Amino acid sequence: MWRDADFRRLWTGQSASQLGEHTGMVVLPLLALLALDATAGQLGALRAVGQAPIALLSLLVGAWVDRWRTRTTMLLADVGRTVALGVAAAACLLGLLGLPALFALAFVVGTLSVFFDVAYQASLVRLVRRDRLILGNSALEGSRSAAQIGGPALGGALVSLLPAPVAVACGALLFALSSLSIRRIRRIESVPEQSERPPRVWRRIHEGLRFVAGDAVLRAVCLASAAFQLSFAATATVHLLFLSRQLHLSGTAVGLVLAAAGPGALLGSLLAARLPRRFGHGTVLVGAAALGDGVFLCVPALHGSSGKTIAVLLAVGFVFGAGGQLVSVTVMAVRQAVTPDGLQGRVAATITFVGMGLTPIGSLLGGLLAQEWGLRAGLLVAASGMLLSPVVMALSPLARLGRTLPAAHGTPGSPA
Repeated sequence: MWRDADFRRLWTGQSASQLGEHTGMVVLPLLALLALDATAGQLGALRAVGQAPIALLSLLVGAWVDRWRTRTTMLLADVGRTVALGVAAAACLLGLLGLPALFALAFVVGTLSVFFDVAYQASLVRLVRRDRLILGNSALEGSRSAAQIGGPALGGALVSLLPAPVAVACGALLFALSSLSIRRIRRIESVPEQSERPPRVWRRIHEGLRFVAGDAVLRAVCLASAAFQLSFAATATVHLLFLSRQLHLSGTAVGLVLAAAGPGALLGSLLAARLPRRFGHGTVLVGAAALGDGVFLCVPALHGSSGKTIAVLLAVGFVFGAGGQLVSVTVMAVRQAVTPDGLQGRVAATITFVGMGLTPIGSLLGGLLAQEWGLRAGLLVAASGMLLSPVVMALSPLARLGRTLPAAHGTPGSPA
């Protein structure tokens, strides 16, 4: 795997892109909280605006990606995010980056991130053999784990220690580095054959939706993802407020606590290359989801900013990261295995649309829970909701998956 130069370039570019994305996920909300004194409702709205492109554009992007070269899509997305954050840094330097501008920035970056994320999920299938999908996904998700380690800590430190324009500009630099690496991919992709008169985009979207709806495994992935993403978006919003305003942690401490999921996710990526083949994909999915999601219920019981509190938060983040990453890698490999090449982008986008498309609602819900019920009660309710995901998995065909990946189901354009 690592002897393949193009795979290394994809891995490097994706790593830099994920680091920029995870840094921005902390920088923008902390700027809103610490520099612009945003309320709980405004913070929830900011997160919702950044996540809205997932619901609005995922299906369209999936249809386009199946007809484009993923290298070109990822490259343009990186360049666009570099420019957007560069302009934002200049606006911040001139004192023009208020909440409205921050909302616009979050939407633009979120839109371009949809293009990058759908494209990189489809790119692996075009670069490696199907029997190496688990290893490839493990390596790519491992890089995302590294970004989860460095991104939140870097974001918290940037906001706490450096001027706001520099904090924003760092994200632009990371996306620029990603574009340079993606640009060096040389392999000509095996883009699925296209007819002289390709079907209209809405018909292509419908083919992806029909394929997912007609496959029991993919339907279960959609439902479990939707349950998790809705609840996690609410939890993440209240969690950030809980750390800064209930436990009174500094920006740097918040970044370190959020970064704790990174080492756990790195462990989860490593385990994903071994555990499914030993215990079965279904057993690993249900067990890892139950452990990773359930551990968050410990957080609302914490008080103060003592070393003991921070230690518990770090442990919770580590377990959550390990379980979540183990689920993510395993689910992605299952999805890629059961999907024909010509539908990879649309299936990825459909699942993203159904699952991640609910995150704006979840973020708004989190802000509402924090505002109306208080931070502690709101966090408890939101975290409890995440347990719906392993329940859905346990009651679905996912729980019965064995030690080997299932074969591709149907053909492009057929539901099964």
